[in-house]
This record gives sequence, C-alpha cells and structure tokens, in this order.
Amino acid sequence: MSQKKKSSNTFIIVLTLLVFASIAVFVVLNSNNQKENEPGTEFSEQPSLEKQPRLGEEDAPVKVVEFGDFKCPACKAWGESIYPQLVDDYVESGQVEFGYINVLFHGEESTLGSAAAEAVLKLEPESYWDFHKKLFAEQPENDHDTVWLTVDKIHEVAAETTGIAAEDLEAAMQTEAVVEEVNKDTSLVEEYEIQLTPTIMVNEVMIEDPFDYEKIKSVIDEALEDQE
Repeated sequence: MSQKKKSSNTFIIVLTLLVFASIAVFVVLNSNNQKENEPGTEFSEQPSLEKQPRLGEEDAPVKVVEFGDFKCPACKAWGESIYPQLVDDYVESGQVEFGYINVLFHGEESTLGSAAAEAVLKLEPESYWDFHKKLFAEQPENDHDTVWLTVDKIHEVAAETTGIAAEDLEAAMQTEAVVEEVNKDTSLVEEYEIQLTPTIMVNEVMIEDPFDYEKIKSVIDEALEDQE
C-alpha cells in the first residue's frame, strides 16, 4: 500500500471516529425526547438554520429545509428536478429562504461529504453551493453501491469549485468546529426523526412526498398567506 493511500485511510478513520463518537452522545441525549412522527406531520417549531448553509433572504417569511445525504440518489434527483423550481419560484423573489441539513445514513462516505461541505462553508462560504451541487453531480448514475465519495473526490470537487488548498480543507474537516456542526445536524435528524432522504420541511410542516412539488407550493403559499 502506498504512503498516500495509508494517509488517506488514516484521515478517514480519524474523522469518522471523531464524528461518530460525538454522535453517540447526541443519540443518548435525544433518545428520551424523540417524537413519534410520520412524514407529513406538523411540528411545534421548524428546524433551526443557525450556522447552516442557507440560500435566499434571511428575513424571508418562509423557511424550506432539506435533510439530505450526499450519498443519496434521491437527494441528487431532488436537487436536479425540484430545487431549481423552488429557487426560481420562491427563493429569488425573497419569499423563501432555503437551508440544508446533513444526514449520515451511509457511513464513512456521508461523513466525509458532510465534513467537507461544512469545512467549505467555514473557509469559503461564498463557494458552498457550487461545491454542494458539484459533489452531488459527481454521484454515479444507477450505481449506488460504488464507493465514490472519497478524500480524492472531495479534493477534486473543491479544486473545481473553491480556492481552498487541499491541506487546508483536510485540516478544517478535522477541527472541533466542523465536527460540532456535523453533530448538530445529527441531533436535528434525531429530533425530527428523519427516516428518509431527502426529507423536506416547509416551516414546521414535513412534506410527505418530497417530489410532490405542487404540495410543496401549496404549503408555501398557505404559509405566505398567513404572513399577510
């Protein structure tokens, strides 16, 4: 095994241990407070977007949140089909602010993608969405089991979408601040009992079918009417 391969494997192991050790704490803390809710349920409050990647006006009257996983094929499909409509219809007009929360349903690859995205957000926030979209674009078509979300792939995508040096990105991915942000997302996944990705919430409402754009629009429009 080459020295580069050994270093890459060590990096993945260290990062994974850091994240999952902290996740275990969140699971214990939240286990007694979980709500038994099915998709389509209305919650008492919407997920917090503090320090999350956000697109649109901060004072927009409606918040739409995606719980997604960079390893999830359905999330890629949602990002290519529904997300552009949402941006065109509501985000660009200032009516909706969109936010993204990481879900780690696919182990090491999900962890790597989430940590890399959080690191980009901290180091070069203006490049976050370019990195986010490009990482999803790199997901193989019709080959979900392939290991593709690697340290090398992250560096490749970052080189195309950011000005961040590879060594700086790797260092940031292992910082306590980035690990805390990934863990915060996991606590929200626990709190809202996310079972599927993508899961879409409009303010406090969890949409039953994330690909039903007419339903998403109707919930947004109703929320906008309530603001008048």
